[in-house]
Amino acid sequence: MITLIGLITKHGILIVEFANQLQEQGKNKLEAVLEAATLRLRPILMTTGAMVLGSVPLAIASGAGAESRSQIGWVIVGGLSLGTLLTLFVIPAMYMMLALKRHPELTVVETNSEAETTAKEVAA
Repeated sequence: MITLIGLITKHGILIVEFANQLQEQGKNKLEAVLEAATLRLRPILMTTGAMVLGSVPLAIASGAGAESRSQIGWVIVGGLSLGTLLTLFVIPAMYMMLALKRHPELTVVETNSEAETTAKEVAA
């Protein structure tokens, strides 16, 4: 259960963090969340696929103690599948409703007029 919650939470954090970075680069909120969800889709699906396929043997187990192992396996398979679908659709929608608009960070460039003058004199 902890693995299930942790993995789904990680997927949501990846999308939100990437969207925040894109907004700081100057994209608007919609462009940022769409690009973040699109770019993070493959890693999210690969991670979920690996976990689901790894849990299938647990879900279809037979033998001693198979009943309890099977239930845990199906919870992991179903929970990851449903959680991933919700993450891919609900997180971007909630981001659009709740996230603050981020502005690109302004960088202050100080010019040293003496250094420019000295550089010009040396070049001449």
